[in-house]
Amino acid sequence: MRAIILAAGYATRLYPITRNQPKALLSVGGRLMIDHLMDRVDAVEEIEETILVTNNRFFRSFTLWAERRSRLNPSRPIRVLNDGTMSNADRLGATGDLRFALRTARISDDLLVLASDNLFDETLSAFAVRLKEQDGGVLIGVTDVGDPAIAAGRYGTVEMTADGEVTLIEEKPAEPKTSLVSMGVYGLSRRVLPFLDDYLSGKEVKDAPGHFIKWLLDHVEVRAYEFKGRWYDIGSFGQWAEADKALLKEQPAV
Repeated sequence: MRAIILAAGYATRLYPITRNQPKALLSVGGRLMIDHLMDRVDAVEEIEETILVTNNRFFRSFTLWAERRSRLNPSRPIRVLNDGTMSNADRLGATGDLRFALRTARISDDLLVLASDNLFDETLSAFAVRLKEQDGGVLIGVTDVGDPAIAAGRYGTVEMTADGEVTLIEEKPAEPKTSLVSMGVYGLSRRVLPFLDDYLSGKEVKDAPGHFIKWLLDHVEVRAYEFKGRWYDIGSFGQWAEADKALLKEQPAV
């Protein structure tokens, strides 16, 4: 299994801070956001390599970070890929970057795909085991935000059966039917990967991966794994401040 972290966005909602600094390299709770996420990835024994996809503007920043992290944990290699874009206007989008990674790294393994601005309490180990047990199809990480109104226009929502089969995905609906939202954590079986070219050959949305997963509902089995505990999707100054404050409280006193 390989992990792919999608970090090629330009985080325009956090300008001017992220104009020359990638969002994933911002500090949250006294540590880099990406290090919180990598702690979860490194704990998954099945992952042989982590690939981070970024853009030309932030390639050097992520390369320096990966070199530092690899020196501390040489048994968990990180490869940084440059998608060649320079601005929000010419970005490839999340699914475009996923295809770029598959082609550049010649990947044909099961994948754990993660948004780089995700912070959550629970381990990824059980999620990886569930994907392996599923033996095909797609597994998506979901969490309950407690009130459908919170998800309105903000998150992709998911409906599923009692045994976890996904029956409906809506991308940022104005009037959500559920408070269960997609977290930006995806498990893709190697059997699913060829579908990406079919999806991108049409006029489908190439940004949020949720659109690709919604499209896959008509082609493969899609199941959901519910994460418990806290989840932060760092998309605004308010969400960044909230996560920073909460995680700082957990730091040991000096």
